[in-house]
Amino acid sequence: MVAFHFPPLAGSSGIQRTLRFVQQLPEFGWDPMVLTAKPHAYERTSPDLLAEVPPNVVVSRATALDTARHLAIGGRHFAAWTRPDRWTTWRWDAVHRGMAMIRQYQPDVIWSTYPIATAHVIGRELAARSGLPWVADFRDPMAQDGYPADPKTWAAFERIERAAVEQARLCCFTTPSAARTYQSRYATHAHKIVTLENGYDEATFAQAEARLGERTALNPGKLTLLHSGIVYPSERDPTQLFEALARLQARQPALADKLRIRFRAAVAEDLLRQLGQQHGVSSMIEILPPVAYAEALREMLLADGLLVMQASNCNEQIPAKIYEYLRARRPILSLTDVQGDTWGVMRQAGLDQVAALDSATDIETLLAEFTSGSRPHRQPDDAAIAAASRHARSAELARHLNAIAG
Repeated sequence: MVAFHFPPLAGSSGIQRTLRFVQQLPEFGWDPMVLTAKPHAYERTSPDLLAEVPPNVVVSRATALDTARHLAIGGRHFAAWTRPDRWTTWRWDAVHRGMAMIRQYQPDVIWSTYPIATAHVIGRELAARSGLPWVADFRDPMAQDGYPADPKTWAAFERIERAAVEQARLCCFTTPSAARTYQSRYATHAHKIVTLENGYDEATFAQAEARLGERTALNPGKLTLLHSGIVYPSERDPTQLFEALARLQARQPALADKLRIRFRAAVAEDLLRQLGQQHGVSSMIEILPPVAYAEALREMLLADGLLVMQASNCNEQIPAKIYEYLRARRPILSLTDVQGDTWGVMRQAGLDQVAALDSATDIETLLAEFTSGSRPHRQPDDAAIAAASRHARSAELARHLNAIAG
């Protein structure tokens, strides 16, 4: 399993996909090995998830230099060294170590996972050298309209995705729309493009629930909406949310006084502070740093509501946190496009509280309903929660691997 996102990397929910497959695939007859990067490649690390890597799993860590941090001179670096991504140097040592693993352990399948595109470069080269079948786990689309913005990076993405679709035995996407897009884009290979969604880890949630004790509100006397995870300025643009808060404060100050929006590990902290000051709602928001994964789940369980933000330019993508939100069984307010896959998951789970992320009017209405209690807070259906577990996804991946390996 070729994966850049792996413990002790911190700050990315993408770690969970590979980590849970590594934990759970042995239940279904598969013994995973991991080819990843050395910790110095990561901007931020945390030891909290290292203990969850099973001790018997072989993990090989290859040298990967971050162009922006390790190869810059005077704050400048060659643009070519960032294509397809900042860790393109990972390829050289990873292929060397990967071939050594193949010779020693004789694996049956190679699996590589995006969003670090170099992982697919490594997976393809290992498959070509060894003759082993290759599974390309795209998660999300690569070369999209307008993304990446740099034409040369876009061209690199297009070459990598085309090679993967043509040469891999299976290509996995985390949303139905993304899979359909690639089935249409590469029609002659449509039969090997499948959906394999993200999910939540039941064991970790059970541990978080066991440590809750007596439930305590995040802000006693207030209603707290939690947004857990990165706020992308474009893909999760919070501008209209802050406009909605300002309107609520002006028109219904008693309701506004009851409401708090907590941003946990948003990364775009300067943007959030600037918007809070610009709209005069700084007292209504909380901007807090990252915490350990178990603590992040505990916070979800204690929140009065959970906030989703996903713009229409990401209609073919679903934030990985969505499945953890479902399992937390708290009210969920979705600021997204009703035509997108994010709302598709929510709708299938029986939820109905949605507003367009680019409409301050709709968001204000939704926030007022939530804060006043004028609209019942529906919780996700139990069947939808069960289907979204990582364990179910691991079983699905094992079925695909069985078919590939015969």
